[in-house]
Amino acid sequence: MNISFTDKQEKYIASQLDSGDFKNASEVVRDALRLHEIYRHRVIEELRTEIAKGWDGPASLRTPSQIAQEKSKSAQS
Repeated sequence: MNISFTDKQEKYIASQLDSGDFKNASEVVRDALRLHEIYRHRVIEELRTEIAKGWDGPASLRTPSQIAQEKSKSAQS
């Protein structure tokens, strides 16, 4: 498998190797992928929890248009 990295990513990998925490670039990449998997799993679980709260919570009395207007106003502030 061939993987291309940006200059910034290559410098980061090199700095990890220089730190002595990893023996080679493959270890750095494997560790990054492991952490990415953990992070994505956590984000997905948090989203599912929030979606469940929305489904199980009380219905809003506001219309979608009212909600959009309020969001638009708060974004401009």
